[in-house]
Formats: sequence, C-alpha cells, structure tokens
Amino acid sequence: MDNKVLDYTALTISIIGAVNWGLIGFFDFNLVAFLFGSMTWLSRIVYALVGLCGLYLLTFYARHDRVEV
Repeated sequence: MDNKVLDYTALTISIIGAVNWGLIGFFDFNLVAFLFGSMTWLSRIVYALVGLCGLYLLTFYARHDRVEV
C-alpha cells in the first residue's frame, strides 16, 4: 500500500513531536502543554497522535527494503 498523503501527514506530526521534545530537552519548555494545557484531553490527543504516527513510521523500514533505486 503506497499512501503518500498518510506518509507525509505521519511524518509531519512526528516532526512536530520531535521539535516539542527538543524544546523540552534544551529549554525545559513544553510547547504542547503551553498551547493546550498540561495533560488536558486536547494535549493527550496530540501526544497520542504523535505516538501513533511514530508507530506507523516504523513501517518505513519494511517498505525501504522494497524500494529499488
């Protein structure tokens, strides 16, 4: 299954999550908590989406083996 829209959406959400973790690590600033509140239902949805996208992106490893250059 080759769904580029899903791939790019998952990659974008994962990058947003990675930037948030970078902000936490370097500056002790949680952007998600700042925007949506600390562990509100909306921030929990954001964290869950980032986690699901990360799990989905694991399939890139299996698909990378199939791609021929």
